[in-house]
Amino acid sequence: MSKIRIATTSLAGCFGCHMSILDIDEKLFDLAAVAEFDRSPITDIKQCGPCDIGIVEGGVCNAENVEVLREFRRHCKVLIACGACAITGGIPALRNGVPLVECMAEAYLDGIGTENPSRTVPNDPELPLLLNRVHPIQEVVRIDHFLPGCPPPAEAIWQAISDLLAGREPTLSYTQLHYD
Repeated sequence: MSKIRIATTSLAGCFGCHMSILDIDEKLFDLAAVAEFDRSPITDIKQCGPCDIGIVEGGVCNAENVEVLREFRRHCKVLIACGACAITGGIPALRNGVPLVECMAEAYLDGIGTENPSRTVPNDPELPLLLNRVHPIQEVVRIDHFLPGCPPPAEAIWQAISDLLAGREPTLSYTQLHYD
């Protein structure tokens, strides 16, 4: 029997949703019996190959996030937006009310405790180009399922994956839904 393939990635966020995946605890062994992980911090694989399920946390804040997200959509049959940052932009989107130029000046030039003798904003070709605002991932690609929460509880992630593995539409109970 061939295993299904699961890939995960984190864009602009805190990585809390991946911690919730790890909070599935011993059920990860059950999952490993029927699934293998492709791109994921669990495997440290950096590229996404063909996958059955892709789980994305975090909003889209730079050009690299757009590229990774579009790669996920191309390679994953089912794409899950995991957590508030993926669904709404979350905490990273708090910068959306301030022009990017002002955000950069506050972070690198004028902020309290900022030490920047060169008085310049980093501008290295190795740094991903920032977008003017942080976007929820569904503004960039089509999303199949949404797991709300900050982060979603491990039980909700496990339920969604279990439902998909069983060929069912993911259904979460009221107690598994968190909009905080």
